[in-house]
Amino acid sequence: MADGGELVKATERLLEGRHGRLGASALRAALVDLYEFWLGRGASAAGVDTAEPGVALVAVGGLGRRELVPFSDLDLLLVHNGNSGVGEIADALWYPLWDAKVGLDHSVRTPGEALKVASEDLRTAMGLLDARHLAGDAELSGRLVSAARDQWRRTARKQIPDMTASVRQRWSRSGEIAQSAEPDLKHGRGGLRDFAVLEALAAAQLTARPGEELLEAKELLLDVRTELRREIRRERDVLSAPEAELVAAELGFGDRFTLARKLSGAGRTIAYALDVALRSTVELPKPRFGRRPSRTPLAEGVVLHGNEVSLARDAVPAKDPALLLRVAAASARTGKPIALGTLKALGETAPELRAPWPPDALNALVELLGAGEGLVDAVESLDRTGLWARLFPEWGAVRDLPPRSPVHQWTVDRHLVRTCVEAAKLTTTVSRPDLLLIGALLHDIGKGRDADHSELGAKISAQVATRLGLSTADAATVSAMVRHHLLLPHTATRRDISEPETVARVVKTLDSDIVLVELLHALTQADSLATGPGVWTDWKARLLAELVTGCEEVLRGKGFTAPEPMDDEQRELVAQAVASGNGEIRISAHGKVVTVLLAVPARAELLAPAAGVLALNSMEVHSAVLRGHDGGRAGVFTASPKFGSLPDATLLREQFARAVAGTLPLTQRLAAKERDYGSPAPVAPKVLWFDDETSGPDTVVLELRAADRIGLLFRVAGALRRCDAEVRWAKVSTLGGAVVDSFAVTPRSGRIEPGWRREVEQAIQAAAS
Repeated sequence: MADGGELVKATERLLEGRHGRLGASALRAALVDLYEFWLGRGASAAGVDTAEPGVALVAVGGLGRRELVPFSDLDLLLVHNGNSGVGEIADALWYPLWDAKVGLDHSVRTPGEALKVASEDLRTAMGLLDARHLAGDAELSGRLVSAARDQWRRTARKQIPDMTASVRQRWSRSGEIAQSAEPDLKHGRGGLRDFAVLEALAAAQLTARPGEELLEAKELLLDVRTELRREIRRERDVLSAPEAELVAAELGFGDRFTLARKLSGAGRTIAYALDVALRSTVELPKPRFGRRPSRTPLAEGVVLHGNEVSLARDAVPAKDPALLLRVAAASARTGKPIALGTLKALGETAPELRAPWPPDALNALVELLGAGEGLVDAVESLDRTGLWARLFPEWGAVRDLPPRSPVHQWTVDRHLVRTCVEAAKLTTTVSRPDLLLIGALLHDIGKGRDADHSELGAKISAQVATRLGLSTADAATVSAMVRHHLLLPHTATRRDISEPETVARVVKTLDSDIVLVELLHALTQADSLATGPGVWTDWKARLLAELVTGCEEVLRGKGFTAPEPMDDEQRELVAQAVASGNGEIRISAHGKVVTVLLAVPARAELLAPAAGVLALNSMEVHSAVLRGHDGGRAGVFTASPKFGSLPDATLLREQFARAVAGTLPLTQRLAAKERDYGSPAPVAPKVLWFDDETSGPDTVVLELRAADRIGLLFRVAGALRRCDAEVRWAKVSTLGGAVVDSFAVTPRSGRIEPGWRREVEQAIQAAAS
């Protein structure tokens, strides 16, 4: 019987480097040679070589792949052809290993039994793909290996759903290597287990063999895993900061931050390749009657084709600079991946966005940033294909940049994206959700350079904001958000916020800008939530809220501005409507942006019919202003088509007349349209009240902050009508995927009472939910 203690001692000598320290790759090779030599001797001593009928010792796992890292369990399979003495042979092999406390995962099976287990267990099936003969009957081992691979090729496609589910469950438990402060090298997303899945798909001839970039990524992960276990002298796959310093030095990376950046890049390479591979191997349900998969419009030039976001047939990327952003926004909003062909077409033909960006590009960017969790995968797809760097060349300095502080869970680039995800949940708490999202994306953009990241980031963000097409004032606000994004949390947690001087200093630092105060309040919460567990606490939230309340009391700011009065054209159209007793409409177009001027007599509804007709024609309302004048009311709507061309002006006039007359079933038709288009990110709507800001004691301003969706303005108008709330004027503003709408409302009968306010507020929130 072989002595397991000798194996352990020999392993220790290799790890200690008594005859010269081996590099990571050489150490793995030496361990494979050592274990194969010992197992060969042990197999001979146990009678494997001479057994009749034949018996074979087969290695799977790391030893089977010749990738044995220190302190790995041995995965061994004893194969036999019905040998009655196989139990004694197995005991003679396993006991010396157990006695020496060598980790062992073992089984004893006939080829038929092994194949049956593989047909029922995905992990076993994939494990047998690494099977390699060690000792005994080589023909027996060869038959098993060949049969296992044949069986896998026949059945692998059917196992793709189970494989995908297993992979995603593992990701949810172990996180991801890319952009993680403490990556799990084996089980994390982009780790060695994922590479094994890629190899299994290739073995089934469902995908190509991993290329050079993937092989280099795998080699780095193996080297780090090898050195980690050599340093700590035990089994471990999660690389923490202290061990990372030692591993980085051994592998010649200088420091752990350089190593972390390399690891993040390797993890992203593997994770993206696996994501693409799993998508490419999924068989879509065959449509009935031989029809092709449906193509559902999502945005101008963008469709949902099967389960992927693709370009519409008539899309021309070379002539549409904003198309890239609309594709990404549609992917993020729906949670569906961007088709590889679409990414390739955009990469090859999409033009650079010239400064300043056109308004539709800026709007699509804000919609993308406000999409919620779907933003992460959308940005990753663009970044892996070089498209994100086209939009934001500054991103290269923070890509895969590891955090310096241990409280940070993510690399800097992922933290910025995660901050946008958290900020999307807070868009209803601010009057400028578009600036909140852009500030969230850029607040740490100054990191990765030898300078104060807030000051440098303020300069960079000002340049980026100007390039995006923001006004001078808005660009200054974004720059101030980046410059002062740590002001509120540092003041709230490190100063006495009950002192008036503390509040006064904050107000002075922020130039008495109430909008900037509320933006920084929301950004602080999003930033904290995106940093890591336990960073945003009830205590911190309470202190911050107290500080912000103190600032607002000093500033006494308001959250909206009333619309401008009517011009001559609007007053003329109102006069025509009053004279005719019908709705009147005028339409003017500038490219794909249309201005619709609507007027009705005072007794007729305006807001709901106008909003409903525009939504029915897939028109996205960017702004709207409603005012009353001389026995009538007028509304000016600025809108553009979500996809396709502008609707026919004659059709709009006819539908508006029917809507005012109540003969167009808007509610039912819009409900069907919303089901086709999909729902926005789940953000709770917020209703604010502003008193004493309109003429008359019985008129109050209601401000709605909510996620935009098809028919939202129509439903809100209907809710106000059902609550007997008359809209004196309205000011509607769509900012990417969010709206900030103000309505001056008054009860049609009675006075403004708390009960009426509650009824209106509940109805508006229900309509916007």
